[in-house]
Amino acid sequence: MPLLVFGHRNPDTDAICSAIAYADFLRRTTRPDAVAASCGPPNQRTEYALKIAGLSPPRIVMDVRPVVEDVCQSDVSKAVCEDVFYDVYRLMDERGLRSIPIVTEDQQLHGIVTLLDLLELVLNSGVDPLKARKVRTSLNKIVSVLGGGFQNEVRPEEAEEFIVSVGAMSAAGFVQHMGQFPAEKLLVVSGDRPTIQLPALERGVRALVVTGGYELSDGLLQLAQVRGIAVIRSPFDTATTTMRIKAAQMIGAVVDTNFKSLPARMPVEEARREVSRSAQSMFPVLEDGELVGVLSKSDLVDPPAQELVLVDHNEMGQAVAGAEDSNIVEVLDHHRLGGSLKSTEPIRLTMEPVGSTCTLVASKFQEAGIDPEPSMALCMASGMISDTLFLRSPTTTEKDRQILKWLQQFCTVSLEEFAANFFQVGSALRTCSPDEVVREDCKHFEESGQAFSISQIEEIGFDLFWQRKSELFTALEQMADSQRLEFSALLITDISSNGSLLMLSREPDGWEDINYPELEDRLYELNGVVSRKKQLLPLISSLLESPTVAG
Repeated sequence: MPLLVFGHRNPDTDAICSAIAYADFLRRTTRPDAVAASCGPPNQRTEYALKIAGLSPPRIVMDVRPVVEDVCQSDVSKAVCEDVFYDVYRLMDERGLRSIPIVTEDQQLHGIVTLLDLLELVLNSGVDPLKARKVRTSLNKIVSVLGGGFQNEVRPEEAEEFIVSVGAMSAAGFVQHMGQFPAEKLLVVSGDRPTIQLPALERGVRALVVTGGYELSDGLLQLAQVRGIAVIRSPFDTATTTMRIKAAQMIGAVVDTNFKSLPARMPVEEARREVSRSAQSMFPVLEDGELVGVLSKSDLVDPPAQELVLVDHNEMGQAVAGAEDSNIVEVLDHHRLGGSLKSTEPIRLTMEPVGSTCTLVASKFQEAGIDPEPSMALCMASGMISDTLFLRSPTTTEKDRQILKWLQQFCTVSLEEFAANFFQVGSALRTCSPDEVVREDCKHFEESGQAFSISQIEEIGFDLFWQRKSELFTALEQMADSQRLEFSALLITDISSNGSLLMLSREPDGWEDINYPELEDRLYELNGVVSRKKQLLPLISSLLESPTVAG
């Protein structure tokens, strides 16, 4: 499994751009398997930034709990119904397999065959003598298994059912014996015995196999050619030749088409329950109907955990689903330390009070002496511009200013012009439904025993907000109820004035101590507040911890 570099749920531009850029840095340094991922699609502003940079969005992964595709064996040994026992048995023996999938000529899954099924082809002879003589194959396949050759070649590719007869008796007895079977199906095995070969040719058998490395005499060969009878040379003695002809049987007759397969994206826990009730030892794994792997029960005993790098967050409540069961190897963030992060082994932790996670990622490039590609430089600059409001946010540090200046030299566009266009694109209030607005950049927190969320959107002016205020209140209340939160908050930030409006689904205890004007019920004017992490979250935390609440 690759190393996945993830931003937080409901990702904003900084989360997505820092994941893309840090995955690129890791691939160029220590982890060539690093892949950028996100819990959802980018918003319109992020899409614009990636388009200008010429980059694709990260892989969307909604859950990192292992699935069947992660633990199955992708190097699949397979066969077709027309393959013969000898080849399939050798393949299974060499690879230590007890079962093997059977596919059609166009590689569609047809069935499975087990080692016991294969052995049934050659070991059931004691039950039905006539059945024991029958071998469905082609002459070409017999020659291949024997390692022999043709003296006379007649319809070698045709798949047919042969009746094997060994000329190991007297000539008279053998003539009588041949009379029990249709001549056109007989495949006669004989050593250098003209007294057996001649009556077989006169009878008009389908094929004659000459053993011991001998060849048919010139006269008998001419008769075979006239009668249209195939003649095969075998380097083995008669007993070994007969056994190998049996091993040249096509396996189609014993393929089990009533089997259980597993979808590639099925969670491992669910697959474990499924296979525990089945007697199968091997399960084909399918994706869109195509065979992509095979799974044995032992593959599910201790599946490997997904390795993750978290960027722009460090709290499990904001991480991709399944992160708590994954192996988190690194965190790169500029927020507070949430306290819910745990690991069984030491991890690399980079946390600095800067304006953007992309600032930290760009610092990694700078410190390593690696010049980012123009596309990656603009990607990191986009995250910085978004999170610092192009260096106007109070979260902006001197390090942000220096790093953005350093990135400008690698970008092929003016960052000032880019920023102006960036903020003009993708007004959530202009393009999104009320539910999408309150969920677009939403983070969950827990303070003083209360779980709540804070969403933030950035607009140019508040005109659209006043037009949509009522439906936004409704959406915010519904989100809080559906997610069982004490309350949900939406911060609407005006980029042009560096101020915000704050709306709440409900006011928690202690909220009366807020020192900002209330414009109307549950709607406040927060002049100078533009940062969720550095200004709003500390304000909410202090109100929830106030003596009023304690009392």
